[in-house]
Amino acid sequence: MPIEAAADGRRPFIGIDFDPLDTDAAVAWLAQITPETPFRYVVTPNVDHIVRLEALGEADALGANLWRAYRGAALVLCDSRVLARLARFYGITLPLAPGSDLTVRLFAEVAQAGDRIAIIGGDAALLQALRVRFATLEFIQHIPPMGMLQKPAALDAAATFGRDSGARFVLLAVGSPQQELLAARIAAGGGAGGCGLCIGASLDFIVGRQRRAPRVVQRLGLEWAHRLASQPGRLWRRYLVDGPRIFRIAHRRHGGRTP
Repeated sequence: MPIEAAADGRRPFIGIDFDPLDTDAAVAWLAQITPETPFRYVVTPNVDHIVRLEALGEADALGANLWRAYRGAALVLCDSRVLARLARFYGITLPLAPGSDLTVRLFAEVAQAGDRIAIIGGDAALLQALRVRFATLEFIQHIPPMGMLQKPAALDAAATFGRDSGARFVLLAVGSPQQELLAARIAAGGGAGGCGLCIGASLDFIVGRQRRAPRVVQRLGLEWAHRLASQPGRLWRRYLVDGPRIFRIAHRRHGGRTP
């Protein structure tokens, strides 16, 4: 699939235009990226992302910039089985390409010996673990401060690092919505190459600092429950209060039927 053609045939659902690519197709697309490819980035919306986008709207600067970041991505992939099943209820097929799976396969199938991988986020221990596990790759890292969005100088520094990294892939591991806004900022600044991937906690799964749900739990669409059980104090509101709003949002935008 030509890189330039990735956005053709997008499927709109709840205000987001998704690319109809599964993980295999997304991996094939990533394999075409070189450090000289004009910078583009990949986002993987899930239920939490869409609920946040709807809550922010586009009336203020943060909401407008965040919507613009999702719309400006080269690939918009469905990260959530819950979201994919909800879309199917409304007659829309969204192939699944979870960001964590895509990151695993990036290292297993796409990255080649000598490739430079830039990481924005994480800590020194994460960088060391990656260097041990993937010894043939060249890793560089930038660790921005907490609250980066409220610190213009910190946001500029992170964007400059991404632009000047010379990396084939820039892995943005600072959580949503910071990573999507930062990816859009790197792209808008010009002069960058390679591809940015908004990956959340994917690297922690790869090095064993967090554990994903068993495959059977993932296939049942219950990975959210596994994560809630693992980190209830941090995630209870996301999954039990905010997440269910997705059904009302889908009904309002697509109407007609209620799951």
